[in-house]
Amino acid sequence: MSPRGDLAVVIPARNESDRIGATVRAAARIPGVDIVVVVDDGSSDGTGCEAASAGATVVRHARNRGKAAALETGAEAVRVIEAERASAVAADAGGGDGTADLAENAAGGARSSAGRPRHLLFLDADLAETAERAGPLAEPVVAGRADMSIAVFSTKVKLGGHGLVVGLSGAGIERATGWRPAEPLNGQRCLTRAAFEAARPLASGWGAETGLTIDLLRNGMRIEEVQVPLAHRATGKDFGSQLHRARQLSGVALAVAVRQPWRRATRRPDAQVTEAAGSLGAPAAP
Repeated sequence: MSPRGDLAVVIPARNESDRIGATVRAAARIPGVDIVVVVDDGSSDGTGCEAASAGATVVRHARNRGKAAALETGAEAVRVIEAERASAVAADAGGGDGTADLAENAAGGARSSAGRPRHLLFLDADLAETAERAGPLAEPVVAGRADMSIAVFSTKVKLGGHGLVVGLSGAGIERATGWRPAEPLNGQRCLTRAAFEAARPLASGWGAETGLTIDLLRNGMRIEEVQVPLAHRATGKDFGSQLHRARQLSGVALAVAVRQPWRRATRRPDAQVTEAAGSLGAPAAP
């Protein structure tokens, strides 16, 4: 990893000890990544230990607090790491009268190579080796074309559910903003720090992605969808999986309900969703 990159990876994880190590190592190989944070969201297995062994900074929730809380904890951990690096740069610079120089060096250590806070690249814990392929997801954000990007998986896996949660999320986003993402629940996203802060506090639990999309578009921010060859484990059909879907449905329904329909934002009449070089662009709200 480069000593000063543009990206910090945040991976929320719960009971993913079998895959988290491979995911962390693969994420660390993404160009521009120099921070990998894993938020162990109340795991009962060795997720945290495996992540730490793979080289991640691990922050643990003593109990399961949900997806949104894990994302916010991870983003705050990145901020702390940047501040600690700034302090280290200042300490290495030593004493003397160069106060202004020290401050400048400290700011540089805390920020990316472009002189700004690192962009946040959120990845799921079960991507394993495919996490390394998430690099293109950051390109529109790093280039300044988008405030947030959302992954569209080029490799589809057979889902165990019936698409109810995805349908509710997509329809809710469309009703609120006039635009429907291809994969509204996809957790693979890259955001500028400013975009992330604009969306806080995130919608609770599993409504985080749905609320995030609505809130950013309503704030006039740009979203671009990017096709990437990632793959994660599909949710099954057993009782535990069905319970997971019920929680997702509840979280998405709440995120949609509190954002409907009084603050609807619509696309510009001339705006189109286009596909070019594997990317689907979503226009910002006017």
